[in-house]
Amino acid sequence: MHTVISDGAHAPEEVVAMARRAGLRVIAITDHDALDAIAPARAAAGGDLEVIAGVEISCEGPQGEVHLLAYHIDIDNAPLGEALARSRHTRIGRAQAMLERLRALGIDIPWERVRHLAGDGAIGRPHIAAALAEARHVGSVREAFDLYLAQDRPAYVARAKLTPEVAIGLVRRAGGVPVLAHPWGHEEMVPDLVRAGLAGVEAHYLGYPDEVVSGLVSLAKRYGLVTTGGSDFHGATVIPERRLGDARVPPHCVRALEERRERIRAAG
Repeated sequence: MHTVISDGAHAPEEVVAMARRAGLRVIAITDHDALDAIAPARAAAGGDLEVIAGVEISCEGPQGEVHLLAYHIDIDNAPLGEALARSRHTRIGRAQAMLERLRALGIDIPWERVRHLAGDGAIGRPHIAAALAEARHVGSVREAFDLYLAQDRPAYVARAKLTPEVAIGLVRRAGGVPVLAHPWGHEEMVPDLVRAGLAGVEAHYLGYPDEVVSGLVSLAKRYGLVTTGGSDFHGATVIPERRLGDARVPPHCVRALEERRERIRAAG
């Protein structure tokens, strides 16, 4: 789940309230390259809702961008925090470069408006997409990506990222469990990432067909990985089709994630 700290539509406290109303018992806050939502979410959750400390790290693999999820991390770990801060800083230059590309296409989006939409969070493409929709250059956030901001579209700008292997090492040293996010289409990376310390794959991803989920579960068993899942919730105004609580994640995934955390921490 994502909050306004990265590219979500809701404050951490709002996400917790929504999760409670949906009857959820365990959630993971996994903002992009940012940890600031964890403490307020846990404070709002009290004792009846578990909030797993997580983060989604943008990485650059051999075939392009991949995302690494980290669960049960120590949010005070300095090396991880410093790496995430550097990643957030590169987002600013990237966003400004994307606005320049939009201007070259005849679309002028003020930087100040994008910063306002991002608030205190890490600036990302959804904030530019929201500004495009707000100014009626497109009909929706999704259309903004489809026309301008997706990887093969004219306003897209790549940015410097960690390699998955480096990110995996940072996560493990922070006591966390590194998991390949939305791995459909990236299965060929798994053997090399396992050698680097990968501990899981996000098999139960909202929207994956049953046969894809089954294939990813089998892949996880083959390499001794845990399986995780989730809605990748951002909010209805950002990604309407990803609704909080809709992902069917088996309860045993939570227990397996905890067990893997203990194994990683015991190994040092």
